Amino acid sequence: MNPLFHEVFQKTRLLSKELNLVLKEYELFASQWTVLYCVHQHEEMILTNIWRYLNVEAPTVTRTVSRLEELGWLTTYEGKDRREKIVRLSEEAVAKFPVIEASIIQFENEFLKDLTSEEQAILMGLLKKLDKERSE
Repeated sequence: MNPLFHEVFQKTRLLSKELNLVLKEYELFASQWTVLYCVHQHEEMILTNIWRYLNVEAPTVTRTVSRLEELGWLTTYEGKDRREKIVRLSEEAVAKFPVIEASIIQFENEFLKDLTSEEQAILMGLLKKLDKERSE
C-alpha cells in the first residue's frame, strides 16, 4: 500500500472519531451531520441528490434520513413524482444548527491549527486534483 493512502485513511478515521466526540453532545454522528449539513447548504434536496453529492450508497442515505426524521432533525415530503422524496431541515434543526455548526468550526480550527492558511489552500488544491469525476 502506498504510504500516502495509509496516511489519508488514518486521518479520515481520526477526523470521524474526533467529530463524533464533538457531536455526541447533540446526540448525532458524523455521518448524520454530513447529511444535515448538505441539506442545510441546499435548503432542500431530493434523496437521490444527497447520495450522489455525498458519494454514499442510496440505502445508507435513505436509512440515515429516516433516522434523522424520527429524531426530529429532518422533514420529508413527496415531490411531483411520488417516488421522489424531498428533504428539509425541521424547524427545530434550523434553530439548533448554528450552535452545532459553531462547535464544529471550533473543532475544525483546532484540528487545523498547525497548518497555515496557505498550507490549507495547497492541501485543498491537491485533494481536488484527486477528484476522479472532475478529471474524467
